[in-house]
Amino acid sequence: MTSESLARAIDTSWVLVAAFLVFFMQAGFAMVEAGFTRAKNAGNIVLKNLMDFSAGSVAYWLVGFALMYGASAAGLLGTSGFASPWSVTGLEWTGLPIEAFWMFQVVFAGTAATIVSGAMAERTRFASYLTFAFVISALIYPILGHWIWGGGWLARLAVPVKDFAGSTVVHSVGGWAALAGVLAVGARMGRFSQQGPRNGIEPAVAGHSLTLAALGVFILWFGWFGFNPGSTLGVTGDRAALAARVAVNTNLAAATGALAGLFLSKLHRGKFAVDAALNGTLAGLVAITAGAPYVSDIGALIIGVLGGATMYGATLLLEAWRVDDAVGAIPVHGVAGAVGTLAVGLFDLETGLLYGAGPAQLVSQLIAVVACFVWTFGVSWLAFAAIKAVMGLRVTPEEEAHGLDVHEHGVVAYPDFTAGHPVEPGAVTAPAMGASGR
Repeated sequence: MTSESLARAIDTSWVLVAAFLVFFMQAGFAMVEAGFTRAKNAGNIVLKNLMDFSAGSVAYWLVGFALMYGASAAGLLGTSGFASPWSVTGLEWTGLPIEAFWMFQVVFAGTAATIVSGAMAERTRFASYLTFAFVISALIYPILGHWIWGGGWLARLAVPVKDFAGSTVVHSVGGWAALAGVLAVGARMGRFSQQGPRNGIEPAVAGHSLTLAALGVFILWFGWFGFNPGSTLGVTGDRAALAARVAVNTNLAAATGALAGLFLSKLHRGKFAVDAALNGTLAGLVAITAGAPYVSDIGALIIGVLGGATMYGATLLLEAWRVDDAVGAIPVHGVAGAVGTLAVGLFDLETGLLYGAGPAQLVSQLIAVVACFVWTFGVSWLAFAAIKAVMGLRVTPEEEAHGLDVHEHGVVAYPDFTAGHPVEPGAVTAPAMGASGR
């Protein structure tokens, strides 16, 4: 074996392991979403997280990869490789077999899709959500990805946009699609009473398991060490040191994001809030994803704080505007993703405004943030409107009250704790887990 072939084997193995870590993040999302929602919908949550990746994998193989990395048409979308991703050319720069690169990319597509699931939880028809999961994986995410990662128009600006592992490409796409979804489907029954939230940002409709939510956050933090360091696409040569730097910055931002969420909740609520620390962790991770290889450790610490702080503030705004995001996906992924993308324009060691390089990088980053919002929110809104008109988007009030597990799937997630609970939808006479629905 030559040194070149050995390096290729090592890099391919690294990227595949990183892809598997990112895939495991689906389990993290499932646990976060299940924990932050009610027990009567837990089965629906885990099935959505399984099936959005399943549908998304097929959609990305058929259409998405071609739109993202195929031959570019005016910098807007790819035009080659439909239903044949292995025929896409021009990816030799990766140094990887195209199958390995595709595998790494499809798990990112799955992440963007699954972000929407939690925000719309507890009142969305399963078939309608699955339809949107196919749309975002086949069309919405890949075209935005082409603009930045596929050599599209945002990559061709005088100062190209920098989004290393997807604060905008992945997370803001998921967050802004989630915003369109929650506006289209409306708030859960009882979510906003006359009295409003019980304590600051604490929801009037509480989730059933902080333990599951915390487990999900730990899984996601772990998976992020595939998400960000894996985006070096190798660990041979200088990329080994780069991957280590990315891992350190990822970890530091997660830590300060958690601290920001925790202490802001203490200042605002008077208590060290578990949910705020958990979502602060995720917001810090999302924020550093764009700039992990470009900033110093001090920059990473600050970006984590910015992610956690803006997540908390955005959550308060959604509450004030009576927008019902069941798990905080919009503040965590949409807002923190935008903040992290803009932060590159400030903290990049070579092109950042705070390092004397002028505002050009920051302007490019701002263009990317605005373009992502306009494209993703606009097309997602149209998609949800079409789904709503053709299939219906929201379950009936009775189905929502008694739980999607029973009505959509004919199951009860916790039968040992639900004595005498009926499984047949027609027999339902009370909420799945008692009067509170928990």
